[in-house]
Amino acid sequence: MIHIDISKKLYGSDGEMNLDLRLDIKEGDFLALSGKSGSGKTTLLRVLAGLEDARGSIKIGEEVWLDDKKSLAVQKREIGFVFQDYALFPNMSVIENLLYVNSDKKLAKRLLDITELSELKDRYPVTLSGGQKQRVSLCRAMMNRPKLLLMDEPLSALDPAMRTKLQNEILTLHREFNTTTIMVSHDPSEIYRLSNRVIVLDQGKVINDGDAKEVLLKTSGSAKFSFEGELLDIVKVDVIYVAILSIGQQLVEVVVSEEESKSLVIGDVVSVSTKAFSPSISKK
Repeated sequence: MIHIDISKKLYGSDGEMNLDLRLDIKEGDFLALSGKSGSGKTTLLRVLAGLEDARGSIKIGEEVWLDDKKSLAVQKREIGFVFQDYALFPNMSVIENLLYVNSDKKLAKRLLDITELSELKDRYPVTLSGGQKQRVSLCRAMMNRPKLLLMDEPLSALDPAMRTKLQNEILTLHREFNTTTIMVSHDPSEIYRLSNRVIVLDQGKVINDGDAKEVLLKTSGSAKFSFEGELLDIVKVDVIYVAILSIGQQLVEVVVSEEESKSLVIGDVVSVSTKAFSPSISKK
């Protein structure tokens, strides 16, 4: 069991706030952290890693990482950290980046095999694509068989196809090494695919905690579908009004009434739902 009970003053998206969290996480869980930017997600990861201080306690199994008497040094915490910017050593090859962390060549080979990087082991980071660099970063994070794997939006800069591929590899490594994983993500599909528990933060507090379906599925009453998006424009076409929305990675047009068109403001975050809907799904 991982026990977290911490407090830290922060300056978030709406000014000063307190990161005030009490969490118990089962070993082997895959926990996704979600919430608005500035709500404390990355700070929580950095506190767990020992990169930032906080008041309170952190206990991993029987090992105390933080209490009122001490804060365990970063290098003594059994963690792996995957950053958005890869953080690879540019003057080292792929295999050298891994062996710098741990000289276990057998483990390095196993990780490179899982992530399909074996043929690239002698290449340098500058010659790799973004997806390949992120796989190297993930392998390096696993080289010490960490008790806790921390990932801060590791796939946000990748295209959808590569994101899906790396999601599968992350899940494979998580299960094979039985690592407890905490990942910051804003991608609902990623959260649903990878995590078994989702915690939503707002202003440094937990406002929702459950599995992905419970937390992310936004329907109410008899609504069958509900999507959230940003209102980009409202265009009058003959006698009707059409709202243009950004939902996920797509633009969507929705017919609205004249009254609705007058009440909406460009830039509004809106919810689109339907009650009478017979969906059809086709493969692209």
